[in-house]
Amino acid sequence: MLLALSLQNFVIVEKLHLDFQTGFTVLTGETGAGKSITLNALSLLLGDKADYSQVREGAKEAVLSALFDISGQPDLAGTLREQGLLEDDGDELSVRRIIDAKGKSRSFINNQAATLAQLKAISSQLIDIHGQNAHHSLNQESAQRRLLDAFAGCLPLAEQTKTHYRAWQSAKQALQAAQAQSEQTDVERERLEWQLNELNQLNTEEGEWEALSRSHDSLANAAELLEAAYEAQEYVSGDDGMKSLARRCHRLLDSLGNIEPRFAESLEMLDSIDAELSEISHLLGNVIDSVEINPNELAAKEKRMQELMSAARKYRIEPEQLPEKYLAVQAALQDLEAAADIDALEKAVNEAEQQYRHTAQQLSAARAKAACTLAEETTAHMQQLAMKGAKFHIELLPSQPTEHGLEHIQYQVAANKGSRLQPLNKVASGGELARISLSIQVVTSQYTQVPTLIFDEVDTGIGGGVAETVGKALQLLGRKHQVLAITHLPQVAACGEHHWQVAKRSDGEQTVSEIRVLDTEARIEELARMLGGEKITATTRQHAAEMLQLNMQAALERA
Repeated sequence: MLLALSLQNFVIVEKLHLDFQTGFTVLTGETGAGKSITLNALSLLLGDKADYSQVREGAKEAVLSALFDISGQPDLAGTLREQGLLEDDGDELSVRRIIDAKGKSRSFINNQAATLAQLKAISSQLIDIHGQNAHHSLNQESAQRRLLDAFAGCLPLAEQTKTHYRAWQSAKQALQAAQAQSEQTDVERERLEWQLNELNQLNTEEGEWEALSRSHDSLANAAELLEAAYEAQEYVSGDDGMKSLARRCHRLLDSLGNIEPRFAESLEMLDSIDAELSEISHLLGNVIDSVEINPNELAAKEKRMQELMSAARKYRIEPEQLPEKYLAVQAALQDLEAAADIDALEKAVNEAEQQYRHTAQQLSAARAKAACTLAEETTAHMQQLAMKGAKFHIELLPSQPTEHGLEHIQYQVAANKGSRLQPLNKVASGGELARISLSIQVVTSQYTQVPTLIFDEVDTGIGGGVAETVGKALQLLGRKHQVLAITHLPQVAACGEHHWQVAKRSDGEQTVSEIRVLDTEARIEELARMLGGEKITATTRQHAAEMLQLNMQAALERA
């Protein structure tokens, strides 16, 4: 669950720290006060794209951080440990993101640099966000399909189906291309075979050119190298060389060491110099022993270099790239031969199709079972939201194979008792869509393992007794999950176990947003504002107090 959220210089928030509780928390405030800032911050922390406009005016960067307790999520903890992002005995996950004024961002998981892909990979296991416009997406088949697959627990199977479908289509395309280009394939094969034969005869190896160049340089400059080595060795080890001079200095200072103790440091340095000079002399001797003046070998290496340079010019590459070119031609020829094998390609197409259909049929079976359960439970919940007699149904319409499976997903609804089922986007009004969306979200959330659920004004378009039912449903959901609801309805706000208020203030130059936790007295005042608007009367406050008291009593009775 979410333990804490800290924001600094984010949009109109200067500095904010929130400690989250278990159960159902409501967040209220006047329009434009910044109620959705918390939601936007969490979305950024979980991998959404950053933008420079999210940095508060005049600030260099925005800093966002969140702390999660993952002690109840062993799978997530195991994944993080495998990636080296969580200690063996750790059960808390910190996420931090820094956005600069240019829109560039850096992300960290438990103080280690992380990618947005890593953030997104863990986000679905931490928080489930239901946005205020979520009901609009229900008109799209893609959203309907994903919601059903998530409810059925078969999102991995859906991804597997998509992978197998694409493999099948890729195999079909390879077969069609081979059938259409068989004549061109013969010409290309002949060209590649000729190149491979030529490069094979050249018989070059990785690193040959570099070794050949070094050896050639050594042979070409053998006389000069030997002369330099002999002369340098004489300077070092000759009768009047540096070793001899160093030893004379040593004897001279050593004889007077008992008189001047400060000569000791110089004597140590002279000993070190003598050892270094001996090593230099040894290395020079190795050069003298290894360098050989050999005109025949030099000529052979020059001939080989000419062969490699000539081949490299032909293929428009550098000589050291010839081994890589040989492997590339060999691989291209193998691919061409495999592509030209029509029988093998046809077999690959059949195998890929069978694999796809097997997975797709498993997906269809899982969807059919889940569709019945989701429809029944959603229908039952809709009855409580002023949609008596309405019915929700999920139709699986057989289709040609696609990457999404063997059927189209269509959400259908009968808005009134006795009405026939029709596609959701043709019969549901905006208010009905909001209630159907909320019903689906509450039903599916009961089955999710995600610990934190956030609802951003999903109660838009409803009010009165229906709003109170929505609040109670969210309150009930708060017994199994950590729930945060951003709402403008007092009936929903009164159902919260905890209540936060968002407010704006201005110093004349800048506007900042703040969030504070409300006690019982402050909650009554906020509920009164939501009930009565700008002018709050004693009657409005009394109504707000009664509403809060009734909800608290009902919550205790349900507990």
